[in-house]
Amino acid sequence: MKYLICIIIGYALGSIPTAYLIVRKTKGIDITNTGTGNVGAMNSFEITDSKVIGFLVLLIDALKGLLSIYIPVLFFRGEFAYPAISLIFAVFSHCYNPWLLFKGGRGLATAFGGTILLFPFLPVVWLTIWIFIYALKRDILLANIGAIILSFIAVISANDIAYFYSFPRADSMSLLMLFTTSLLILIFIKHIDPFIEIINKSKREKDV
Repeated sequence: MKYLICIIIGYALGSIPTAYLIVRKTKGIDITNTGTGNVGAMNSFEITDSKVIGFLVLLIDALKGLLSIYIPVLFFRGEFAYPAISLIFAVFSHCYNPWLLFKGGRGLATAFGGTILLFPFLPVVWLTIWIFIYALKRDILLANIGAIILSFIAVISANDIAYFYSFPRADSMSLLMLFTTSLLILIFIKHIDPFIEIINKSKREKDV
């Protein structure tokens, strides 16, 4: 029953279509049919040309993740699995939003907001790698993809350190790895199309 409650909490929070509601309310634009169609902060900024709107979407999406961790921890203290499954379902419903015909965002802000509380090792490593790649390539999507892959490798390589920075402490390293793998796979799937586009763009540039 506790698992079901946590799934409902996470899924309900993640399904709040932040970008769709804010962009529709402020600009009268359907974000699902504009720009990349991605229901997230980056597309919100690009189609509205408003840093305020982009930042507001980013902040609220991160808050969805944070709350999906905080509420289960508040009620089910000391158990890693409950907030972990809540966050996974929050990211899932954000990426495949049931109110928008399963269109959604890429899940990074929601995952980042949740892991800051539950597993801070992951977002710290992810952000460090992201900054490094972005400084080199000046490409947000490439930095996203590179950070997803390399942060997963970092968790595997430094699993003892990673395990120490989980709150509540994970019952086992296997559980922590299952959580990390599930979360990053969800996010990576939503980055497959831009990843293919980056590869094709690189090939076109080489052919020129």
